[in-house]
Amino acid sequence: MMLTIIKNGMKRFWKDESGIGTLEMILILVVILIIALIFKDEITELVDKLFRSVNTKSEEFLE
Repeated sequence: MMLTIIKNGMKRFWKDESGIGTLEMILILVVILIIALIFKDEITELVDKLFRSVNTKSEEFLE
């Protein structure tokens, strides 16, 4: 009985057009997370360089 209710609920969810936007957003977020995890070291290095550059420029400005 409970399995049938869950099964019918899942069918309604997949057929519901309004759920497609939510599903697309979840898939986009998952892809972004996977890319971020793959390029974690490169992203960290880039952000570190940017902060060092900002730090250097702000020190030059204050002098």
